[in-house]
Amino acid sequence: MHPATPCLIVDSQVVQNNLERMQTYADKHGLRLRPHTKTHKSIHVGRLQMELGSKGLTVAKAGEAAVMSNASSDIMMAYPPVGPERAEMLAELAKRIQLTVALDSEFAVDQLQQAVDRLGVTIGVLVDFDLGYGRTGVQSAEASVALAEYVERASGLRLDGMMLYAGHISGSPESQREQMAKVKGQVDELLTAWDAKGLCRDIISSGSTPSAMASHLVPAVNEIRPGTYVYNDMNIVRGGYATLDDCAARIEATVISAAVKDQVVVDAGSKTLTSDLCGPAPDSGHGYLVDYPEARIFRLTEEHAQVDVSQCERRPQIGERVSIIPNHICVCVNMQTSFWWSEPGEEMRLMPVDSRGLLV
Repeated sequence: MHPATPCLIVDSQVVQNNLERMQTYADKHGLRLRPHTKTHKSIHVGRLQMELGSKGLTVAKAGEAAVMSNASSDIMMAYPPVGPERAEMLAELAKRIQLTVALDSEFAVDQLQQAVDRLGVTIGVLVDFDLGYGRTGVQSAEASVALAEYVERASGLRLDGMMLYAGHISGSPESQREQMAKVKGQVDELLTAWDAKGLCRDIISSGSTPSAMASHLVPAVNEIRPGTYVYNDMNIVRGGYATLDDCAARIEATVISAAVKDQVVVDAGSKTLTSDLCGPAPDSGHGYLVDYPEARIFRLTEEHAQVDVSQCERRPQIGERVSIIPNHICVCVNMQTSFWWSEPGEEMRLMPVDSRGLLV
């Protein structure tokens, strides 16, 4: 079967290998695995993760939590529950599943408390602490204690522990060891401050695929939330955390023009590949052509990808289908309404991207 291009094709066997590798690591080190579904946004893939031993699933938005509750009855939202609509959706969902949210402000606590009080439900809370990424999270151990105590005083909310995000950690395994030693020091300081107040820290949850397999270097961490590992992409490959063969999801595109010298154009533009550059190699272009490694996607417009083929000994021809590994697969998936699931020896199946475009 040759579906129309551009399309997203996912290799089930590579997915299985990726899932087993991460689950094996988590099991070996006594870590609960709670994968972030932002990458695949698929109930089917979420169920595969649960079947292999995941503790539950992670989402970013309340709408995603509702969808992914079809794959797991234990959901964590790693995103501040700010906004009355979001809080109401979460409270409604907490009627039928175990729900935990991460937050970093009293404002978020107040909004969530109002919603759960109206419905008479309980939601677990993790205090979000900033390890250095500088996006969300309280900025000191003292602030984390103050917010944790505020959560404890809120009716309908249960303090479960803390959420961390190590998205700023990259580099070689050795450099990660040094960086994770710093994280250990930060976490130990948090634990000392929390223990002095008798605060619940049953869950110490850390995220990010690049640092996931260094999580054991911070012994207090007992849960990890990697997302991209399920498919992988060029950010992960060029960062040194996976190989090209570990990339399960690829965009298949067709060459539609070769009119300009030393260039071909394929039918997968910014609405398919995203304009995100590769973090570890920003000059590498907008994705990797598997069969033409010397080619470089140097420009994207909405429906066109312009490919420099001047360094290619063999060049793709008009009408030829090419396979592209994107820089950032999470965004690519969210731009598709469906994807093709490829099983060995079977015809490909079209599957929905179940939680696509859920912004609340």
